[in-house]
Amino acid sequence: MTELTTYEPSALSRSLAAKDNRLDRIVNIDFGGRGVEHLYEAALKRQEGWSLVGRAAELLAAVPEKSTVLMTTGSVSRAWISPTIGENDGPAGAAVIARALALGKRATPIVLAEETLIPSLGPIFETAGLTVLPPEKAIEANTGGTLLAVALVPFTTSDDEAPSAAQQVLEQYKPSLLFSTERVGRNKNGFYYNMRGINFGQDRARVDHVFDLAFERGIPTVAVGDGGNEIGMGNVAEAVAAHIPHGADGSTACGGGLGATTQVQALVTAACSNWGCYAITAALAARLADPKILHTPELEAALLRRGVDVGLINSVVGIVDPKVDNIDVSTHLAVVELLSAIIRPGLSLN
Repeated sequence: MTELTTYEPSALSRSLAAKDNRLDRIVNIDFGGRGVEHLYEAALKRQEGWSLVGRAAELLAAVPEKSTVLMTTGSVSRAWISPTIGENDGPAGAAVIARALALGKRATPIVLAEETLIPSLGPIFETAGLTVLPPEKAIEANTGGTLLAVALVPFTTSDDEAPSAAQQVLEQYKPSLLFSTERVGRNKNGFYYNMRGINFGQDRARVDHVFDLAFERGIPTVAVGDGGNEIGMGNVAEAVAAHIPHGADGSTACGGGLGATTQVQALVTAACSNWGCYAITAALAARLADPKILHTPELEAALLRRGVDVGLINSVVGIVDPKVDNIDVSTHLAVVELLSAIIRPGLSLN
């Protein structure tokens, strides 16, 4: 696999470094006590101290106008019961990123996910202001400026089909960037594990193959994760093995630990993956000087309510409620407000 290169921040990123670092610190407060601060320290060290959020936002800001961005989110959480059950961390964050790209760059987000989760993902993106359309119509809408649109496309759940399917989607959509949040990647033995060390690859879309191929081809890749088993955590594999429960070799039933092997150009760690997306959006708003793309507590409340409406679960306790990662709604709203408060003074609100 292609090796990560040394990151050299742009002049704009250097000027925004203090704000970017504040965004980083807020979203990496380890509310759940799952060890994310260790992953943050490892990722930060790899970037020689430069902000994770800032690096991700820099790549998003460089997306060409009217281009296509491949995204993925959604986690089949209880497939042995039903492959339609998804969790509420990830979709809201992806929807906010998709909204920002469509508003700020007129880019078209094309979301790869399980066919079984698309019915519950669509309403989340709609709540963020995006119309769900077939890919060609979404591209037409966004490039023409007639409305904000997103496409939701099913991806294979077959290990055998995934490599060729990955090549096909890259050739078909020619993305300028790939973005993942809360999407589990396979470990070094080829298995997909949850935070309890349980193999839960059943009925899971093998989207990590798309990111592996994109990384090899030098297409920009950005990923957000909070547990060590997500796409992008290959960047900090040693920290996952050392500090995350079930992260080490032999700690899972089939060996290899839960740590995902997929690497990306920009990894953002966060105590809750949604928060990582919101921090990237705030940093992107600063780079584009566009307050319209800032996330708001009002939109966050609407997204959390919609997640309940469509049956997304709080996977920590296995119930349908708005407490993403079992964190109180008031905390989610406060984090969104704090992130915006850091960036808002530097933006014109006219």
